[in-house]
Amino acid sequence: MLFARLFVPLQAVYNDYRRNMALKCGIVGLPNVGKSTLFNCLSSAKAQAANFPFCTIEPNVGVITVPDERLTRLAELVHPGRIVPATCEIVDIAGLVKGASKGEGLGNKFLGNIRETDAIIHVLRCFEDENITHVDGTIDPLRDKDIIDTELQLKDLETIEGRLAKTEKAAAAGNKDAKVEVAVLKAYKEVLDQGKNARVVEFDTKEEQDCARQLFLLTSKPVLYVCNVGEQDAKDGNEWTRRVGELAQEEGAEMMVIAAKTEEDIAELESYDDKQLFLEELGLEESGVNRLIKKAYALLNLETFITAGEMEVKAWTYKKGWKAPQCAGVIHTDFEKGFIRAEVIKYDDYLKYGSEAAVREAGKLAVEGKDYVVQDGDIMHFRFNV
Repeated sequence: MLFARLFVPLQAVYNDYRRNMALKCGIVGLPNVGKSTLFNCLSSAKAQAANFPFCTIEPNVGVITVPDERLTRLAELVHPGRIVPATCEIVDIAGLVKGASKGEGLGNKFLGNIRETDAIIHVLRCFEDENITHVDGTIDPLRDKDIIDTELQLKDLETIEGRLAKTEKAAAAGNKDAKVEVAVLKAYKEVLDQGKNARVVEFDTKEEQDCARQLFLLTSKPVLYVCNVGEQDAKDGNEWTRRVGELAQEEGAEMMVIAAKTEEDIAELESYDDKQLFLEELGLEESGVNRLIKKAYALLNLETFITAGEMEVKAWTYKKGWKAPQCAGVIHTDFEKGFIRAEVIKYDDYLKYGSEAAVREAGKLAVEGKDYVVQDGDIMHFRFNV
């Protein structure tokens, strides 16, 4: 029997696993709304940003670090050799235009790029700047949102109508799976015909939910509306952002305000103190980029559990709702196959008592089995045999 702790150095294996489960957020919007500027702030990969449409043609992909203050605080107690934060992928997709669903502006290519992502960050221009041309001549984020929504909805309708004809034949012949798919397709078609997004549809049965996921509809993806504002509106937003917020609430979607150009200026400052001073002058406690990354991570339904030892303090990514054996498998498949139990310390307890030994002595270390649903921020050790 072999006992192992999570901080065992298995980086190469973990990287292979992460590549297999990598989830991506796609940044979308009309041309010249600030997508590439925002991407540049988020990622070390630099997308070209210029004042003309279709500046971005091939999607830019960046791996971004997820800010997590918990790692820093644990490191102050553990004094590890290194801190390893969680990451996620962001994709900067070229600007869509009216008619994209019919191929306008290389629309089919761009829509295909969106299909490959797992969630959407929809950037809306909520600022005036005579030096930056708007593709439609005037600033109206609600109109812009409607243009993007319509193009994605039309593409989804094309997908659904293409599948319905042949699926209905199979359903009529008695195929049970086909009957489920027909019901799902018709439910989606009904809302899309009303100009609504597929994500508003909810299915009751597991069969329907599985079928819906396999369709990979563009408007079924979770969305975060990002209102790009001028520096003066970075804290409180403006009338445009408030109207976008109302629409997002109706959809059950999230919305946030960010001043992308200002965030770019902050990112260029070298010292932490200078950055914090800039934020204080704007009346902000945290940068918009940090808030956006955290929201993007949550939008992908991702959480982190933590390992803390002398070698490293590390955040490990897992899908919300996973049980202990699945999370053990994030480190190595053998951890999942031979899972015996998990030793779990709550983050707040670790901070309160100051060390693993003190937590154990206080009786705050929990021993959990195969049915334990891992919680965000859990500090874990696994025991397994091979």
